[in-house]
Amino acid sequence: MLVEHGAQLLGHGSLGSLLLSYVQHAQNFYGLPVLTVPPYTPATLLPDAASVAWRLQTGPYATDEDAEDCWERFTSTVELEKVRALVLGHGMDGVSRLTDLRSRLTGLEALFLGDMEDEEEMISTIDQSDLAPLLEAFPGLRELVVRGGDGLDFPVTGHAGLRALRVESGGLPPEAAAHIAAADLPSLERLELWLGDDDYGGGTTVEQLAPLLAGDRKPALRHLGLQNSPIQDELAAALASAPVVPQLTSLSLAMGTLSDEGAEALLHGQPLTHLEELDLSHHFLSEAMMLRIWTALEPAGVRVNLRGRQEEDDEGWGDEDDEYEGSGRYIAVAE
Repeated sequence: MLVEHGAQLLGHGSLGSLLLSYVQHAQNFYGLPVLTVPPYTPATLLPDAASVAWRLQTGPYATDEDAEDCWERFTSTVELEKVRALVLGHGMDGVSRLTDLRSRLTGLEALFLGDMEDEEEMISTIDQSDLAPLLEAFPGLRELVVRGGDGLDFPVTGHAGLRALRVESGGLPPEAAAHIAAADLPSLERLELWLGDDDYGGGTTVEQLAPLLAGDRKPALRHLGLQNSPIQDELAAALASAPVVPQLTSLSLAMGTLSDEGAEALLHGQPLTHLEELDLSHHFLSEAMMLRIWTALEPAGVRVNLRGRQEEDDEGWGDEDDEYEGSGRYIAVAE
């Protein structure tokens, strides 16, 4: 039986307990505390506009009028030129509104679209859109987080300044994933994609991620997360020889259906001892395989996260025609 080793717990976990940490409101963003735009507060009582990440949101039963009121409070009381980070939550459809404000939001560096918890809206039903106009409007953007994948797309042309991109989704549209993989993002240091399940709009293939795995369009990339995927074994096999891996300092295959087959591919592939961290949490590895991974990488100084070992469901899941029907394995976040 595996036991605790320092801060990394090796052993059994439950899906329910893990979900608590996956889809929550941001408390800090871009190194700043998040402050929800307060109602009826004079501008003189607000903090310096550059000192917080401003969250705009409405209540669960709010109307379009309520959203307009929220935007009005924000734009009339906050010095928009000083705003560095924005978090858009429930009821705030933001892309067109933000592009209209480009001449005032001249210091915007970080943006979180879709900051909602399950009680407000399930992740698979959070609407997004084509992000090309947004990225074109804000060349100074450094960090972008998107929660939800319904309707999401991303421009192949890329963005010169973006350093961190995270897409949290129960089903990332394959076209969007392919466009992100192919985009020229020369400054990007961190990329995290929750690929999600076919039944919720996912279905990205290894082939669609080929430009990303080749490593030549994102030369600054140091952290790569290909997460929350039902093809985690295939991704592991591809990463075992992918040219992008030697340039990384951390790699995540968390939240998915990784089994001994994928872990075996990683162990027999190119060396991973240069990594500072390998995150495989929420997995379906045997205890023997967990021990093999730990003993292969921990002596080299790699922090290996093997928390959240899941048990396969004997009854399986999915429809009869589903490629993964009967596998008994499941991703961490879908609906």
